[in-house]
Amino acid sequence: MSNTKSAFAAALAAMLIAACGATPTRESTGEYIDDAAITTKVKATLVEDKTAKASDVMVETFKGTVQLSGFANSRAEIDAAVQAARQVKGVKEVRNDIQLKPGAQ
Repeated sequence: MSNTKSAFAAALAAMLIAACGATPTRESTGEYIDDAAITTKVKATLVEDKTAKASDVMVETFKGTVQLSGFANSRAEIDAAVQAARQVKGVKEVRNDIQLKPGAQ
């Protein structure tokens, strides 16, 4: 009986440890925390940057890759947002999905 409990406990511990590991489509716990910090830093950088109007830009991070999406009034705003995101420590890549607002230039 004691061996059965020990084996069950070992199997349960192994499953819990494996659940914290990363896969190609899922972050590890550490990566999730790192990505949350990167997202926060990018958002703060966008708010500080007067050219990149941060109110209409959304930021998501997955394994160090930052995805910017939303709308901008000009190409200069888009370029400023991308440049600001690239300067944040920990950012490996920036994917730009920001679109110009209809009628904007």
